[in-house]
Amino acid sequence: MTMRLHRGSCHCGAVRFEAEIDLAAGTIHCNCTLCTKQRNWVAIVPRATFRLVHGDTALSEYRCNTRTEQHFFCATCGVRPFGYGSSPRWGAYVAVSVACLDDVTAAELAAVPVRLLDGRNDTWADM
Repeated sequence: MTMRLHRGSCHCGAVRFEAEIDLAAGTIHCNCTLCTKQRNWVAIVPRATFRLVHGDTALSEYRCNTRTEQHFFCATCGVRPFGYGSSPRWGAYVAVSVACLDDVTAAELAAVPVRLLDGRNDTWADM
């Protein structure tokens, strides 16, 4: 896989987005309590490579812990397609839910590298 424009959405389609993602570069699965409960699996992309195509008014926002990351979910179907954050490692980023990508096959997802992130113990820098 290489960098390519992916399209994604929430379950009901009220929220739709596009993002330039190289899935071969790897994804993240975090074990913090929020990500664990949501079974969150994301690709981190620069904000400049992400575009919300439709649904800004359909989004609700949740902030936990430090209240710095914006976790968005569709107010209609409850699916969390992406979130915004900022970190020394990635700068301003978007965490795109890999499960919300509409144009990726199950076989492609099975080949995507996954890095485990120990958010439960706040060892973000040790990833």
